[in-house]
Amino acid sequence: MVREPESKRLLRCVDRLGENVHFGGKVVAASRGIEVTAFPWIRMSEERNISRNAALIGALSVLATISVLLAAQDSVSPRLYYTKSEYRVAMRDGVRLFTSVYVPPNTSQKYPILLTRTPYGVGPYGPNVYAPVLGPSPAFAQEGYIFVYQDVRGRYMSGGDFKWMTPYIVDKKSSAGVDESTDAYDTIEWLLKNVPNNNGRVGMYGISYPGFYTAAELADPHPALKAASPQAPMANNYLGDDIHHNGAFWLPHIFNFINWFGQPRLGPVESYPEGLIDPGTNDGYNFFLQMGALANADVKYFHNVNKLWDQWMEHGNYDSYWQAQDVPQHLKKTSVSVMTVGGWFDAEDLQGTLRIYKGLEKQNPGTFNVLVMGPWSHGGWAAGSGKSLGDVTFGSNTSTFYRDNIELPFFNYYLKGKGQLNLPEAYVFETGSNRWKKYSQWPPKQERVESLYLEPDKKLSFSAPKNTNNRAFDEYLSDPAKPVPYTDRMFIGMVREYMDGNQRFVAQRPDVLVYQTDALNEDVEVAGPVGVDLTVSSSGTDSDFVVKLIDVQPDGYQMLIRGEPFRAKYRNSFSRPEPMKPNTPTLISYEMPDINHAFLKGHRIMVQVQSSWFPLMDRNPQKFTTERVYHSASLVSRLRMPRLVK
Repeated sequence: MVREPESKRLLRCVDRLGENVHFGGKVVAASRGIEVTAFPWIRMSEERNISRNAALIGALSVLATISVLLAAQDSVSPRLYYTKSEYRVAMRDGVRLFTSVYVPPNTSQKYPILLTRTPYGVGPYGPNVYAPVLGPSPAFAQEGYIFVYQDVRGRYMSGGDFKWMTPYIVDKKSSAGVDESTDAYDTIEWLLKNVPNNNGRVGMYGISYPGFYTAAELADPHPALKAASPQAPMANNYLGDDIHHNGAFWLPHIFNFINWFGQPRLGPVESYPEGLIDPGTNDGYNFFLQMGALANADVKYFHNVNKLWDQWMEHGNYDSYWQAQDVPQHLKKTSVSVMTVGGWFDAEDLQGTLRIYKGLEKQNPGTFNVLVMGPWSHGGWAAGSGKSLGDVTFGSNTSTFYRDNIELPFFNYYLKGKGQLNLPEAYVFETGSNRWKKYSQWPPKQERVESLYLEPDKKLSFSAPKNTNNRAFDEYLSDPAKPVPYTDRMFIGMVREYMDGNQRFVAQRPDVLVYQTDALNEDVEVAGPVGVDLTVSSSGTDSDFVVKLIDVQPDGYQMLIRGEPFRAKYRNSFSRPEPMKPNTPTLISYEMPDINHAFLKGHRIMVQVQSSWFPLMDRNPQKFTTERVYHSASLVSRLRMPRLVK
């Protein structure tokens, strides 16, 4: 198959305003109109004729997606207002990291430093080649900051060897004891001493993998780091971020990402090829079905060249490899003001956002720590209006609101001492009602956990079942050769819109159980993690059980609110899997990531249960099996709903 040149595909595929464009599993473009006014910190002795052109804005890199912002009009090139320099900054062990620095030329005042560390490249490279946009949003360039971008160890133009989510070293006994906290510390120390006109205050931010690097510095922060914003950060790639969800492997997302990211590097490079292999199709369902078992990816495609893939295949359980990468366990001594940002419909690192926030809150009770959650996909707050995702609309420009009223004021306050900061502990968007809400803690105080029970005749009820018949169950056949699809669209990668997509396309399948309430006679507001207690049995020794919580709207749209799988062999421990006893009821209990959603009066609440979700997650290596879901007084299946009390 001959592939179109990237530039041609970019021009052909730019779609609706504010939406990302997907190529091979990576989001490579997003269009957005940017209104640029005067730069108040510039003293202009003469008028400059600034052309008003559409500008291609530089990359905002994320783990499985690379977002490139397109300024539609009224944009201003940073070349006119910033001076760029490039350095190779030495770390304490002698490794040098490539660092781009953009400084305002006006020396009559001092500026704070905003640092982003990334594995996705700080290009364009060259002191005379400028990134088309600087900072989290164009408003930051207008405010006046020193912007710093750094290639992390072993990536692009930096020296050293790359490690996946470099584990934090608690006891650093020598200069050889380096991790991401020391690299950020050494970088900040160098910047303060070598970049003129800085005001001694530093901020860090980043989305996805760069969000991880921001969070990792909080384990042992430099004293000059005053504000940090981990955005969609990876916290633990086994416990819910990117790679694994409750023992299931996130197949198309990771396959497409690692196909590009996992390429070997012999030395510093300015770019990587598009991928190790070309799938040759956009039909992900059939491609991964024909690939067969997960182990076949290396046999058929990667051929032992993709070392990261090989590592992940060697560590199928939650062993010391993954445990060492857990970030929240080390966030015990930060005095930095933190704003953790995420999206309710982030298909990649929703769990990471919540884990980082909760870890900081629990272990640093006296530190300013705010959670911001909007109705966004991965990184969706950084570009576009945020008014919709797929077929679901949210009633306002949520991303624009965040950038102007939350993000910019946060950094201005802590790095410039400018303005007022009136942020609550949790500033979150409630989907369903489509309104921003402020809470003094997260999850909110004003809630009670209510059980939503699965019942006979495909009913859901907030009343406990009275049926004492332990034979009360629903069953279905799970055929791994005909897995339940996760989307009705054809994509080789992971479709971000699946997170709030219409579930009607699978509701009639015989291998999907459907339960729903009557029409609600009042609003049901849910805020916090949704617990799952599922009593099941299987004719095999292992099986997957996917639970989906759905808002059925009056027009019949079945909006997915939250869906998570669980691989039954991990029901007691992710480190030590145990087989199921065939045809014997067993309880599987777990938590789905938090939600903040209002099921409105007249809507219905639906729960779907199934044993495959393909190719979103890999197929359980089970045989053709009979699955049962029980719903009696003693063998209960339910969702634990943290319901807001008015």
